[in-house]
Amino acid sequence: MAGRGRPGPAPLTAKREQFARLIARGVSNSEACRIVGVNRRTGKRWRHGRTITSSSGVRLHYPPVIGARKAEISPRYLSEDERVRIADLRRAGLGVRAIAGELRRCPSTVSRELRRNREPSSGQYRPFAAQRLAAGRRARPGRGKLIGDRVLRQFVADRLEKRWSPEQICRALRVEFPGDPGRHLVHETIYQAVYRPELGGLRRDLPRVLRTGRRRRRPRRRADARRAGALTGMTMISERPAEAAGRSQAGHWEGDLITGAGNRSAIGTLVDRASRFTILVHLPGRRHTAEAVRDALVAALAVLPARLRRSLTWDQGKEMARHAEIAQALGMPVFFCDPHSPWQRPTNENTNGLLRQYFPKGSDLRAHGPNRLAEVAAELNDRPRKALGWDTPAGQLAAWIGSDSPSQQSR
Repeated sequence: MAGRGRPGPAPLTAKREQFARLIARGVSNSEACRIVGVNRRTGKRWRHGRTITSSSGVRLHYPPVIGARKAEISPRYLSEDERVRIADLRRAGLGVRAIAGELRRCPSTVSRELRRNREPSSGQYRPFAAQRLAAGRRARPGRGKLIGDRVLRQFVADRLEKRWSPEQICRALRVEFPGDPGRHLVHETIYQAVYRPELGGLRRDLPRVLRTGRRRRRPRRRADARRAGALTGMTMISERPAEAAGRSQAGHWEGDLITGAGNRSAIGTLVDRASRFTILVHLPGRRHTAEAVRDALVAALAVLPARLRRSLTWDQGKEMARHAEIAQALGMPVFFCDPHSPWQRPTNENTNGLLRQYFPKGSDLRAHGPNRLAEVAAELNDRPRKALGWDTPAGQLAAWIGSDSPSQQSR
């Protein structure tokens, strides 16, 4: 008998390779796991590797599927290929200016290279030895300010324990040590010291005091990485008419989705910029696809008079992939904010913050049916607002429906 018990699952070799390719392109861990069809925890193990102890007591190490990315050297420095070319042209008898012309480099760059990176013993220029000399001369990370200054390190650690943000600490340092620029920091220095204690000498439990509570920095998308699922045919917010950017005319709406635990549920939110009137859009089950959002938005806004359907502004979420169909069905243009610019929908962002009192983050939003959403929207719309001269959003919208402008215009 070859073995006991049931055989284990087949290795996910093909999925691991596909996952590695997606991560290398700059796709996020969550998105790559969704495309490949594995749990996010599995993707995290694949990405960072793990060490386990087998039933026999042997420790097994599974390396990450993505190796460390080779450090990129700025093109303003000579490359190894260019150094080989310099050596060849030098042996051919060309002078410094002729070599510089062939490489499209400054003559002083070639002259300095031939002078600084010759072999000390023979005085000859050898390209591979020159590359090693240049790499060894390249700047290395030095000791940070925090690790070499006990007073400064204690000042930062004390305020981190009081839940101060790194930016607040940097400001306090300038007040505490006005005549000592050597103890002035930028907030990135503190973040690096928190996430990499070996650089800053801070205790390893300090990441817990940051507002995110993360022990590891969230990786950022590389500038050249393709953005997955980008929308097509968008009309950007810069093309939105002036009256839509102001608050003197009702019918210009801002929208978004608030999502529940694991993005498995969502509620659509629509807010009129002038009256602050809120409409909550029910998206049943896990259906916040582009088609479901299209149908729900059309149903929610179609009941309004045409003059209260002037424009809709949204972020670049993939749920708006059917934006052209929404615009055609409602007879209102759809404008899109710039990437990562929630402040371009300020009314909606403020309202979403209010709604989190009713629908906390991390909860399952599928528990709230259409009737509950209508109750919450009515409660918000009947709440007096200082920005409306203590009128209510419902009163403002009613005035707009009854006349060309409300008696108390929003500011």
